[in-house]
Amino acid sequence: MTPKVQSILSYLGILWLIAFFMGKDERNDFSKYHLKQGLGLFITAAVINLGAGILLYIVPALAFLIGIIGLVFLILMVLGIITAANEVKKPLPLIGKLFEDKFNFIDN
Repeated sequence: MTPKVQSILSYLGILWLIAFFMGKDERNDFSKYHLKQGLGLFITAAVINLGAGILLYIVPALAFLIGIIGLVFLILMVLGIITAANEVKKPLPLIGKLFEDKFNFIDN
């Protein structure tokens, strides 16, 4: 699996695992960067969606909020895929800077 394919797959939720485990022998700095960004996006989306789901349970009138949150994460995912496909190391808007120096297990 090439580093470019690893980088693109890293933004597709659970497919991050395939990119992480299948591409260890061909991983470079580019793919490591996008693996970190993709994992950060996945974790952030899961935590925010869990919180939004709890909030929706308490206040059902805020159902539109779930749709907006989902749309924001979809846009972030598409932006990540575009930057990976163009082979650019650019952080995701809003949350990307938080994950540039995290997840050190990816560097091994």
